[in-house]
Amino acid sequence: MTPNDLPLSIGPKPLTGPALTAFFSRDAVIVARELIGTRIAVAGAGGRIVETEAYRPDDEASHSFRGPTARTAAMFGPAGRVYIYRSYGIHWCLNFVCQGASAVLIRALEPQSGIEEMIRRRGVTDFVDLCNGPGKLTQALGVDISLNGLALDAGPFEFALAEPTPVVAGKRIGITKNIDPLWRFGAAGSRFVSRRFP
Repeated sequence: MTPNDLPLSIGPKPLTGPALTAFFSRDAVIVARELIGTRIAVAGAGGRIVETEAYRPDDEASHSFRGPTARTAAMFGPAGRVYIYRSYGIHWCLNFVCQGASAVLIRALEPQSGIEEMIRRRGVTDFVDLCNGPGKLTQALGVDISLNGLALDAGPFEFALAEPTPVVAGKRIGITKNIDPLWRFGAAGSRFVSRRFP
């Protein structure tokens, strides 16, 4: 076992139970900003979240805007769970459910653990390119629909808070409705984001 294979544990312990629920039982825009710098691992592979996007239920760009469906059921479930969907029929996307059918899309990670497994899954050796996009990070972490609806404090997930990180904001990417809100957040100066901030 190499250091990269060790489980990701940041801070005194992973966030679990009522503390996890409380963190995510808030407005998705607030949570999306505060997620920058936190850590997520899936079966030991993971890293520091460096880019997110918020989606509210009254937001035309949100999957929950038109009400619950079989596909979006996880968004209407408890806060602190994951909502996973396939984008453009190709890539899985990982979202964290917040209060009231809102969610945060995890767009990019700075890899920190399980690097060798990420490289094997992605088939690339460029460290920056491993998780710098929503489809790339799910491939690197081995995330697919089988994990949809699971809680972030249940295996194979591990989620932990970290020190506050300077954050920048911009418009969300790849949407055609409600494009003006600055609900995309990133770690200031990070080279691991999917697209540079203005």
